[in-house]
Amino acid sequence: MLSILLASAGAWAHETRPAYLEINATAPGRYDVLWRTPVLSGRPLPIALKFAEGTYNVTEPALRELSDSLLERRVIEAPGGLAGTRIDIVGLQATITDVLVRVQMHDGSHSTTLVHPSQPWLEIAAERGWLSVSGAYLRHGIDHILFGYDHLLFVLALMLIVRQTRMLLWTITAFTVAHSITLALATLGLVHLAGPPLEASIALSILLLASEVVRLQRGEASLTARLPWLVAFSFGLLHGLGFASALASIGLPRGDIPLALVAFNIGVELGQLAFVLVVLACLALARRIKLATSLVRYGRATTPYVIGILASFWFFERLATF
Repeated sequence: MLSILLASAGAWAHETRPAYLEINATAPGRYDVLWRTPVLSGRPLPIALKFAEGTYNVTEPALRELSDSLLERRVIEAPGGLAGTRIDIVGLQATITDVLVRVQMHDGSHSTTLVHPSQPWLEIAAERGWLSVSGAYLRHGIDHILFGYDHLLFVLALMLIVRQTRMLLWTITAFTVAHSITLALATLGLVHLAGPPLEASIALSILLLASEVVRLQRGEASLTARLPWLVAFSFGLLHGLGFASALASIGLPRGDIPLALVAFNIGVELGQLAFVLVVLACLALARRIKLATSLVRYGRATTPYVIGILASFWFFERLATF
């Protein structure tokens, strides 16, 4: 009796493991499909996929038997695409198994859904229009710069070097133009630099700029003090490759690469501008508070050392990943 109960428990545990469906768009209307179903008592769970009418196999299903599941791969063609259509999972309602579904659309969007036996089908969301694509990548750009502390520290170091508003505007503009150039070139595959050396080089650029701030505070002459826009442009080329690396990890919609690239870059600039304005507002507020005068003075003296310490840590940390 005990052995029967144990066997039943094992079978129950097997069946409650979710099935898995992965759909990746490779071209307009064409998709790679991976379908994995759990094996119960030596037999695959009796569930099957049913795509919308008109969908057909480009390649016949290739089956592979694993110890705990049956793996099926195939390529399908759906005239007009799968967006806005429904996929039925036939037989799922007679089981206690869920299906984890991950869909990567041709526009670069992706979704993950859990399909339950109580509703054994999946509605594929329509592909996003140009407004949705641009909005999503604009948000990605803003998030990247605001959470990219290394890039923000570089901009902060530039602000410590350049005191005149007009020169600061030219310097930030030079940095913007430079990283926009390499962002576009790297995204289009014309320029490439391996991730670890790139990230280490970005950290080193921040460290070098922090040392230039210290030299300026000591009254020493430097190229950065005379031509800050030129230094900002040179290092901006490097930082643009870092932005491209972040964009590559997100992925670009194949049909809207220029739109997504421009939107992402605008997002980066908006985030960068917001950071500059916040710093300038804080400094202006501090000047109006007499008690804050000494804090501002000490803050200016210590900030480049803090930036340099953080940059040094990032440099050696990233160097260790080579």
